[in-house]
Amino acid sequence: MAIRFKSGEQEVLHLQGISEVADDESISSDNAALATLGYRQEFKRSFTAFEVFAIGFSVIGLFPSMSSVLTFAIPYGGPVALVWGWGICSFFLMFIALALAELGSAAPTSGGLYYWTWSYASPRWRNLLSWIVGYSNSIGLIGGVASVDWGCAVQILAAVSIGRDEQFTPTTPMIYGVFAAIVLSHAFIASLATPVIARLQGVYVLLNLLLCAIIIIALPIATPKEFRNSASFAFGGFTNHAVVGWSNGFAFILSFLAPLWTIGGFDAPVHISEEATNAKVAVPWGIISGVGIAGIVGFVINIVLAFCMGTDMSSIVGNPIEQPMATILFNSLGKNGTLGVWSIVVFVQYLMGSATVFAFARDGALPFSRSLYRVSPLTQTPITAVLACATVALLLALLAFAGDAADSALFSLSIVSQYTAYCVPILSRFLGRGERRFVPGPFSLGRASGTADARARVQGAPVAAVAVAWMAFSITILAFPALPGNPGAGG
Repeated sequence: MAIRFKSGEQEVLHLQGISEVADDESISSDNAALATLGYRQEFKRSFTAFEVFAIGFSVIGLFPSMSSVLTFAIPYGGPVALVWGWGICSFFLMFIALALAELGSAAPTSGGLYYWTWSYASPRWRNLLSWIVGYSNSIGLIGGVASVDWGCAVQILAAVSIGRDEQFTPTTPMIYGVFAAIVLSHAFIASLATPVIARLQGVYVLLNLLLCAIIIIALPIATPKEFRNSASFAFGGFTNHAVVGWSNGFAFILSFLAPLWTIGGFDAPVHISEEATNAKVAVPWGIISGVGIAGIVGFVINIVLAFCMGTDMSSIVGNPIEQPMATILFNSLGKNGTLGVWSIVVFVQYLMGSATVFAFARDGALPFSRSLYRVSPLTQTPITAVLACATVALLLALLAFAGDAADSALFSLSIVSQYTAYCVPILSRFLGRGERRFVPGPFSLGRASGTADARARVQGAPVAAVAVAWMAFSITILAFPALPGNPGAGG
């Protein structure tokens, strides 16, 4: 399948080595930069640098995301998994962020990952690799929508269980019904005009940070003495409730699913680069700051949790609420306090929902691309593409009816797909020998150390090598079963 890159009414057929780009001095520097990549400006550039960061940080949705996947951390190490598992993952995730930030600064286009692959990969393999990256990225993004909204549905029903004094246990059909309503409402919100979505990003960030501050400050103050832990337990306590019976060391590695999924989707700033002002600076800033702040604040939150959750991991995992984070809050804040905080958790989790397949359809690489690609003249957003994402997300979530293993696969899917899509363009930049030479943008690891453009390629290589090695390792461990823990298992 050929991938065609369009520029207005003309198609810039890179497959044939043809590049026709309009040289119009009246367009802005952002639009001119986009034109050199083979595209005509079609969106309204309404996102400021802060709003680009905001959408990346909102997609991470720090505390709500941590709440959704805490069930994959506590059973596989307890406090050690929470604190040190998070710290290890955050450190290596920054290498991925730096490698993607360099690419995003050099070529800020909504296609991002697959466009970079096509540009830098060997001509012999670039069509196939671009196709793989584009589909992996699309599946990862849509899988992320499905898993985020599924987590939100679980959190809403956990609030019902708390409100009914733990006498209510949701069924899978109930969860799916709430999930479907969330997905459809997200489809409506994502179809709003770009300026509306851009202005909402500031609200999202403030709510995210407010929620994190509430947890960091309020939880230690409110936690009863019987649930307060010593420093030795908070930093060194280890529990293993793995259903499959993994060894302690491997169980700890499997707990990485929690931070890997939480700090995920951080390529989001790339996909709105054609709606951002000063994109060559805003995009790398959004990627790096989003991952960095999430890593640091999340590390602090996990330390607080480790000090304030008690020592009985079995009761946290096996509580009728069926939400470990909600159980921890309930033990510390009581019914009313938990419902108050949890309402913010649910709302912020809801705000995380997003979907993007516009760019891949624009380049003719998806079925029904001509329809998916259309931008609404009223809202200047790709409404058809948004609805397509929502439909596929609804279908993916049907996996939950197959049991817990399929349920956890929904969370793993987005990570594996995204890391596949991240690895290929990073490797292509250094190993591809493509026809297009990598020209660093304003953000460059080479320039940061005062080197010339020719050496920027070498300067970024160690970072890229660590990033790719970590992603390959992560994809491997995600292939193993990571089921929620069995409260009756010893460890």
